[in-house]
Amino acid sequence: MKGKLFVVSGPSGVGKNTLLNAVIDRRENVRYSVSATSRPIRPGEVDGKSYYFVSRERFEALIADDALLEYAEYVGNYYGTPLAPIREAIANGIDVVMDVEVVGALKIKKRLPEEAVLVFVTAPSFDIIRKRLVHRGDVAPGLMEERLERARWECSQAQHYDYIVINDDLQKASEEICAIMLAEKCKTMERIHLIKEELTCSTPQ
Repeated sequence: MKGKLFVVSGPSGVGKNTLLNAVIDRRENVRYSVSATSRPIRPGEVDGKSYYFVSRERFEALIADDALLEYAEYVGNYYGTPLAPIREAIANGIDVVMDVEVVGALKIKKRLPEEAVLVFVTAPSFDIIRKRLVHRGDVAPGLMEERLERARWECSQAQHYDYIVINDDLQKASEEICAIMLAEKCKTMERIHLIKEELTCSTPQ
């Protein structure tokens, strides 16, 4: 059975990375897709684990080579997903989870309509999103309103996703995503080949 690509999006400050780490800890045969970005590395981040940090010139070369599943420019920096590792994992039956901006997620769904499952993660209210962004302390005062407007727009796009998860409790939210992953594996189109031979060979009595 082939793997699936679970694409997770949501506003900054809703805990997507922590949530995905919890999901990976709970489920076997799941791999986190590492994105590439042209933005500077932040304190605590690790190149090759948090992101592949590359120059803007190198990123544009990846675009020219069609080596990215998707890419987008956000707040002056490129973000994108290397394509080859994802194709290899899915072909080997490994599920892949990834954190991608809304624009990129919708592009992925168009490019991989059968493999990609879109999950939108958000907080219980927009006021909580605002408070979390302020508490993080990594947004310059002049950019805060821009981030909040971006968050409002992202929430308006949730209607295009296959699932919505409210991250007000980490354990509950991670259980919901694990349930989504299991449900996708149990869909008829994923398992019909297991009984197709019996169906075609059976004779009505």
